[in-house]
Amino acid sequence: MQVIDEPLEGLKLIKFDIYKDGRGFFAERYSHNEFARLGINNNFVQDNFSHSTAGVIRGLHYQTEPAQSKLVTVTRGKILDIAVDIRKNSQTFGQHFAVELSGDNGLMLFIPAGFAHGFCAVTEADVWYKVDGHYNPKTEAGLTYDDSELDIKWPVAEPVVSAKDASLPSFAQYKQRPVF
Repeated sequence: MQVIDEPLEGLKLIKFDIYKDGRGFFAERYSHNEFARLGINNNFVQDNFSHSTAGVIRGLHYQTEPAQSKLVTVTRGKILDIAVDIRKNSQTFGQHFAVELSGDNGLMLFIPAGFAHGFCAVTEADVWYKVDGHYNPKTEAGLTYDDSELDIKWPVAEPVVSAKDASLPSFAQYKQRPVF
């Protein structure tokens, strides 16, 4: 495995090794010891899995108590994964990072607490991610995916978005009462 530190502090792109032959491939996607060696020593307590049809946008989500770091990968299909820095004292506050994750490219994204996270299913996609804090519906929150200040270039003209995600607050509203 290799780790690439991204421009937004704390974000890490992980490239895992894929061993291919005529039968298909094998990849070790998670090993606590290997991730600790790479500087990711989180105690992941929950795995989440979602299936999305092409054109679906999920997010931009975060949770405050407990705050969650995420380790995101795709097992099938392709997504554009987005992480937005919402840490008010960060030098990259309000900036976002985008990366294509797919079932074929061997990439994972580590997103530390203090980021809002979302993705767009470019194709039908299965997304698997680990979190280091249990889900708490009372402290889940988010930002609207189409916020003009964030200026995220989503790869679909007519996204499919849940009513809940479409009604999330703007980044300007978040800045009035930042939680990170």
